[in-house]
Amino acid sequence: MSDLDTRLEELATMPPAQLRSMWRDVFRKPVPEIPPDLLRRSIAWRLQERVHGGLTPAVKKQIARLQKQLAKSNGAGTLPDIALKPGTMLVRTWKGKSYHVLVGEDGFEYDGRQFRSLSQIAEEITGAHWSGPRFFGLKKRSGFKPKALINV
Repeated sequence: MSDLDTRLEELATMPPAQLRSMWRDVFRKPVPEIPPDLLRRSIAWRLQERVHGGLTPAVKKQIARLQKQLAKSNGAGTLPDIALKPGTMLVRTWKGKSYHVLVGEDGFEYDGRQFRSLSQIAEEITGAHWSGPRFFGLKKRSGFKPKALINV
């Protein structure tokens, strides 16, 4: 059993006073007024993060974007319909020619150039404004299915 596993097991039976002490040691911040169960989960997350690594830059960016959306709307935001992993290759055939787009951490690569959105690429290909996710078949539309979606 690893040191992490042992520490996580100890968390399960730790009394609230000991949890608060461990919180201060782990986070180096005052203990928030949250129930012991949430203290346990937060401490466990931080311990695992130290061993296995934290969130990717792309996920942090998505969280920041959702926080801004939530602040603007004063309510629960909706999650994006599409979550593409970096390394995914989108393939679309348009007027008899195949187009390949590589999903990156911070955007998309097409024809050796970087783009912030699929809509920019769709417009580059067609010469007209398109919804990029719709053009590449990532949003449902009757009668249209993407030619290929390949995880690399």
